[in-house]
Amino acid sequence: MYFSDSIAILQWWLVLFLLGAAFLPFTMRLFSPFFDKGYLFSRILGASLVAYAVFVLGILHLAPFTVPTISITAILLACILFFLSKQKREFIFYLKKLWLIFAIEELLFITVLFIWAYIHSFNPAIHGLEKFMDFGFVNSILRSKYFPPKDMWFTPYTINYYYFGHLVTAMLTKLSNLPSYITFNLMLSTIVATCFSLTFSLGANLYYHLNGAKVLGKTKLIGSGILTACLVTLAGNLHILYAFFAPYNANHPVPLWQLPFRPFTFPNNYWYPDATRFIYHTIHEFPIYSWTVADLHGHVLDIPFVLITIAFLFALLLTQTSLENEKKIHIGQTFQIPPLSLLIIGFFLAIMYMTNAWDGAIYWLLAMMIILYIQWRRRLLYKKATRWYIAWGRDFFLSLLIITAGLFFFSTPYNFFFDASVYSRGIGVICAPDFLIKIGRIGPFLFEPNHCQRSYWWELLTLYGFFLFFMISFVFFLLRSKKRMITDIFIILLMILATFLIFVPEFFYLKDIYLTYYRANTMFKLVFQAFILLSISSAYVIVRITLDLPYQRIKGKIVTSIFLFITFILVSLVMTYPFLAVNAYYNNFKNYQGLNGIKYLKTLYPDDYAAIKWLNKNIKGQPVILEAQGDSYTDYARISANTGLPTVLGWTVHEWLWRGSYSIPAPRIIDVKTIYETTNLQTAKALLAKYHVRYVYVGTLEFQKYPNLDEQKFAKLGHIVYQHGITRIYKINY
Repeated sequence: MYFSDSIAILQWWLVLFLLGAAFLPFTMRLFSPFFDKGYLFSRILGASLVAYAVFVLGILHLAPFTVPTISITAILLACILFFLSKQKREFIFYLKKLWLIFAIEELLFITVLFIWAYIHSFNPAIHGLEKFMDFGFVNSILRSKYFPPKDMWFTPYTINYYYFGHLVTAMLTKLSNLPSYITFNLMLSTIVATCFSLTFSLGANLYYHLNGAKVLGKTKLIGSGILTACLVTLAGNLHILYAFFAPYNANHPVPLWQLPFRPFTFPNNYWYPDATRFIYHTIHEFPIYSWTVADLHGHVLDIPFVLITIAFLFALLLTQTSLENEKKIHIGQTFQIPPLSLLIIGFFLAIMYMTNAWDGAIYWLLAMMIILYIQWRRRLLYKKATRWYIAWGRDFFLSLLIITAGLFFFSTPYNFFFDASVYSRGIGVICAPDFLIKIGRIGPFLFEPNHCQRSYWWELLTLYGFFLFFMISFVFFLLRSKKRMITDIFIILLMILATFLIFVPEFFYLKDIYLTYYRANTMFKLVFQAFILLSISSAYVIVRITLDLPYQRIKGKIVTSIFLFITFILVSLVMTYPFLAVNAYYNNFKNYQGLNGIKYLKTLYPDDYAAIKWLNKNIKGQPVILEAQGDSYTDYARISANTGLPTVLGWTVHEWLWRGSYSIPAPRIIDVKTIYETTNLQTAKALLAKYHVRYVYVGTLEFQKYPNLDEQKFAKLGHIVYQHGITRIYKINY
């Protein structure tokens, strides 16, 4: 790794470390049942709180989005929460007691951060898939003085998508004083390191509380954490079995038994994306695939917030159970779960909603399930009171109300400028009966003809058979076990929710603009979270059953030995996926390129590379720049994406999705073409004024897109401010 890249990583890490250290006292209070006091979660809490506060200040135009604003906000918030936590003595005590644990977890984090930064250095290009979109969001936010940020592909409108994770990326970019084409790859690496380290902490804490918070052995504690981290962060699914068989047509998957078995030619031209497109016209990704293809998309950016929410709900369950055991819960006590804890859940849900909306709804369900369980456990206490069911229902619904109110309250600054109606086209019913298809719609439910795609059982077994084995094993284990642990209940709730998420797309889909892939996005967003939940659960099941081995009779040991053998085979299979995927995407690590994400332009579009560097250095604010318009997933809109300068129209289909109708962006296609090709000076001038265009970009793609491009008029309407090769940038005079 180049020395400059290593310095950039350390510079970036230092910002994360300082954020975590500043909010560690408050984190310790929130995660008091954890043996590590939630050390690794402190930086996620700090980043979310500071970014949210800065976001609100920007929305209200009270403070600009600058390094001083971010720094002062972070210091003030950290100080306020430190004094509110009232844990000065406890904080110093735990620092002395747990410093070695903190150091080990920090070393784990920074090691994974360096490893994945090194991996990204072999293909750092912010190019392909949806990278232009994600990079454009970050760059637009970086150029913003106040919020909401401008849509770089649809001037003068603001971003109508879920961008809070991109805001956090931009905030860390400012604090680290690194260019965004470096921090894009560093943020991707950070999310992998965060996922690995947070799931390590969660897995270790699940093990820690298996025996009533009595550590059974440091080796087992670490092993449990590593197993959980590996399954969540690095594991694939059982589609890897196809690597042992002859290749199949990716557009028409078939069961394994219909293919010739070829174990000696492994991996048989296995193509890793097929594991995420196995079911016809759907998407069913999982974390390691997302790390590999390196899109800085909402579902990736939200993973740290997802994990801190899961961990906090687990800590809440432990705390409330502990209070019951200590008999500190009394009848008539209003809000048996502290309102502050419920508001914190609401805050996390709002953050997830603003980063990847589906996750807010998913973990609202998990929060309700856990609170319902907590209240159910106390039913015997309520029965001591007259009309106990009223008090029981009151406390549950008050808890639900506080969380939901918190979700809506904290997301209000975002929602005020966000039009969710363009995404709310109704809930489709899969395989609706004919009489309902004739009706067409009842309320939010749609009954569309020719919408009867369902997954085959062997497809679901291929994708989720790994988890199914551990779920069934866990059920049999609990039926034979004499003792139920609170950790068992937590895992059962995760399994129930994950199973629900997997089966929802078999019956319903959220209507969007995609006709043949109508259930793809629904399945993608739901099963991605199901994979995370079931990976955590499977790691726990392995540890739980293994720990019970010494206390079983001979027959039980034989069964457990069989379980461990099958577990070894299954884990080995799913852990094979990252080796195939990462090596394929990063070309077997043959060409180290560093962390510069726009370096590829030097070869592909050298004139554009030089122009983008000039624009980022010399153009302040967000004046409108005109460039060639093109379809999604192409190289068009590269100037706006790489600079954050808004253009008239970028990727049309994306704007269609964000605006709700193709008729909204479509007229701009003709307008952009007209501006470039018309020889009528007045027509060009009128259209430039209509979109407040300040700069016109003329380069390689403009000449390709518009063969009749008339450049002379731009010289008459303005003057050249930049020229390199065939590329020229005109500044329009008004």
